[in-house]
Amino acid sequence: MPDIRLHDTRTGENRPLVPRNPGKVGIYACGPTVYNRVHVGNARPYVIFSWLKRFLAHEGYDVTFVANVTDVNDKIYDAARAQGVGSAELAREMTAHYVADTGALGLGRPDHEPLASQTIDGIVDLIQALIDRDAAYAVEGDVYFRVRADDQYGVLSHRDVDLEQMDQGEDDADPAGRSLKEDPLDFALWKAHKEGEDTAWDAPWGRGRPGWHIECSAMAEDLLGVGFEVHGGGSDLVFPHHENEAAQTRMAHGAELAQIWMHNGMLEMRGEKMAKSVGNISLLPDVIEEWGRETLLLFFAGGHYRQPIVFAPDTLAAAAGRLSRIREAARRLVDGPSPPDMAVHRDAFFAALADDFNTARALAAVAEWVSEANRREGVGRDDLVEMLDVFGLADVAAPAAVEVPDPEAQELLARREAARAARDWAEADRLRDALRERGWVVRDGSDGVELVPA
Repeated sequence: MPDIRLHDTRTGENRPLVPRNPGKVGIYACGPTVYNRVHVGNARPYVIFSWLKRFLAHEGYDVTFVANVTDVNDKIYDAARAQGVGSAELAREMTAHYVADTGALGLGRPDHEPLASQTIDGIVDLIQALIDRDAAYAVEGDVYFRVRADDQYGVLSHRDVDLEQMDQGEDDADPAGRSLKEDPLDFALWKAHKEGEDTAWDAPWGRGRPGWHIECSAMAEDLLGVGFEVHGGGSDLVFPHHENEAAQTRMAHGAELAQIWMHNGMLEMRGEKMAKSVGNISLLPDVIEEWGRETLLLFFAGGHYRQPIVFAPDTLAAAAGRLSRIREAARRLVDGPSPPDMAVHRDAFFAALADDFNTARALAAVAEWVSEANRREGVGRDDLVEMLDVFGLADVAAPAAVEVPDPEAQELLARREAARAARDWAEADRLRDALRERGWVVRDGSDGVELVPA
């Protein structure tokens, strides 16, 4: 197996990927809380860890990719109440939208997509294990984790255990909760049923529902065991969510939940992260409809996963330009193997991904390959297909289907050429734009001016 290194948030180092079982890798990535349609920022971790699976599979690993769905959460209760619908009904509706919206990215589905609501037994068992080890305590139907019981708490997020750095974000939403805790640092594992909450489950310490953090620990352990290879998610989840996940499993089992904690940066709108709470979101289906899935995927690939990337018309337009250049080159390729002396670019592509999954550098290798292919005739497309397949874009390099301009497009082209002959440049430009809106671009071909698909 190749040497693959990934950045581990806990150690701050690029660590080698060392499977527990030879040739097998488990990836768990935190998915959405389904109280609304997913925005394009939510799609970044879905894309990154789907790509990671595809890359590792290319390298010969047997990969199990798990991406959960949080369908029991305070945000869902609040959104359902505001809409006058049941929380379970809203969660089902938004889960269906999430599957459809992310499915439109064309990357396939994770191997498992567990729901918190279907993991209650495992959650209860994990909480009981923490109580049995004196790492948690029940009070008036709630159960809290004893943060100070874990002498490694804060190692993942590089925070000191003090009130200023360890605000769990629970007490503002539930002021009464603070008085029930032994320590303000503690966080909820189980929440007693409250008036206005329309879902609840029985547990040894009372009827209620799980806290957010314990849900992911239980789902990850259930499907991947303890000590799996890669735990992923957005950088906004490092604290408290992932810190708490790590602590729960460590105290329950005396072992680390994951070997490598891998976090992607946020999407930014000119300096501000994209988030529902901020109100600067662009819904994923709207972005795909406007720009196409291929442009969006190339936009994501253009930045290193750990860094924030700016979501704006100019950055998307740059990705659309990259897509156009690849498609244009692909039209000149032939089926079959690529020239052996061009393999240096393919090798650079996969070496970049093996070095902390550097998609930006990998994409630069694709650009080098395309530039070289444009200087030759009869280049085989196999290398380009192999590279782009990791990004779910193999179809961009595939042989283009023969498309014949419709009669109206041909009429627009004829009128444009007449306008150019009359030196009516404004009219010629208007007709060129009209052709592009119909999906055609004017090109100078061997037999004169022709239309090719945009």
